[in-house]
Amino acid sequence: MTEFEEKLRRQHEVSMHQELEALLATASKAEAEVSRKDFDGFKNLFHRFLQVKGPSVDWAKINRPPEESIQPYEKIKGKGLPENITACLNKLVVVKLNGGLGTSMGCKGPKSLISVRNENTFLDLTVRQIEHLNKTYDADVPLVLMNSFNTDEDTRKILQKYSHLQVKIHTFNQSRYPRINKESLLPIAKSMGVNGENTEAWYPPGHGDIYASFCNSGVLDKLLAEGREYIFVSNIDNLGATVDLYILHHLMSQPADKRYEFIMEVTDKTRADVKGGTLIQYEDHLRLLEIAQVPKAHVDEFKSVTKFKIFNTNNLWISLPAIKRLQDKNSMDLEIIVNPKTLDGGLNVIQLETAVGAAIKSFKNAMGINVPRSRFLPVKTSSDLLLVMSNLYSLDAGSLTMSKKREFPTTPHVKLGSSFTKVQDFLRRFENIPDMLELDHLTVSGDVTFGKNVSLKGTVIIIANHGDRIDIPAGAMLENKIVSGNLRILDH
Repeated sequence: MTEFEEKLRRQHEVSMHQELEALLATASKAEAEVSRKDFDGFKNLFHRFLQVKGPSVDWAKINRPPEESIQPYEKIKGKGLPENITACLNKLVVVKLNGGLGTSMGCKGPKSLISVRNENTFLDLTVRQIEHLNKTYDADVPLVLMNSFNTDEDTRKILQKYSHLQVKIHTFNQSRYPRINKESLLPIAKSMGVNGENTEAWYPPGHGDIYASFCNSGVLDKLLAEGREYIFVSNIDNLGATVDLYILHHLMSQPADKRYEFIMEVTDKTRADVKGGTLIQYEDHLRLLEIAQVPKAHVDEFKSVTKFKIFNTNNLWISLPAIKRLQDKNSMDLEIIVNPKTLDGGLNVIQLETAVGAAIKSFKNAMGINVPRSRFLPVKTSSDLLLVMSNLYSLDAGSLTMSKKREFPTTPHVKLGSSFTKVQDFLRRFENIPDMLELDHLTVSGDVTFGKNVSLKGTVIIIANHGDRIDIPAGAMLENKIVSGNLRILDH
């Protein structure tokens, strides 16, 4: 840095610290205590943000991971299971990332409370899976939810309904960081409140915050005191992320000095996954490479399916004692993701975030396992929702599995237009979910509705132009068809 840049950087930090202190002065004593811990993490991130300029990786140093560092799932599964799997389960904790809202699907409140199958929400399915595991193996696997200030209150109210089940549920809150003005690099918040003029002033800083929040909350120490050794972390909207006993056994069966501290489940890339983070070898470490870190000139290369064949599912198995060790030494090194946003009033802000998988390079004995695609079933859009609500999947004890009646294991490619974005609009347009067992590709655009017991096979494209409407009649069977024009079916 030049002397001028260094002075400017110092001035930004001084100004930021003064603003944060002024914000803390507006909080109650108890709130200020929690927020001070949050702000310590934020100051650290802000300091590093001011230091780092340009992409955080040198493209020339990127190598493919060595063969042995990413094991095929079949090899792990081939080892079978021990007689006493209960002992392994009792060392495990399931952690679900539950900080997101359902706004992208047109829903208010936490995303985990959206109904996805037979009136079951994401949270219902998660709790049912773990209860089934505990009952089947007479085990005691707890569930931990990492909430955000956006989801905590609503989630806690709902948790009461699970109190009679055989699952212990803990929650902790991830940090609350201030959004900063892109020009002044100062917080836009006027006080510590989250309502009124401050509604858009705060954000949860990505799931990489799990390590610090988990430690700060005291929940991590409590679980270590119970003798827990590993956490299985995943996004709550990934319906494929169930506890895999073979991977758990693989973790537990290593000698004490060769224990894996971090396992990332990866799966083969398809055209739909070109933006997903991938594992690379970088300076003798496994490292997660996200699209945001890639120099512009190399983005197309990053997206290619030939050079980077796998991507991160964000299903992670991490050693609890190792998290504690790295946090105590303050040696968790996570790359910063700078996320620019434009607020409703047109103000440009930036959010500084981190990703949970980026910590892989800080752990000893890290590895990837190339798992079947079925372990990655995220529901991000109404197109995904259509798949998981359909007869492509069957539901058993909270777990979704591909129907045995489907002849090939790939999921169809579904693209629903903007009329289907919001969940309530989506549900209004289907009298019931079509039979999709033999579907390969579905594209729907415009004002389209589906009657009862419709069957879709092969490639089906339905396009209603602006001003037109298409009602697919009840009982229709469409196989390799393009439907366009105008078709209204009205009750007589």
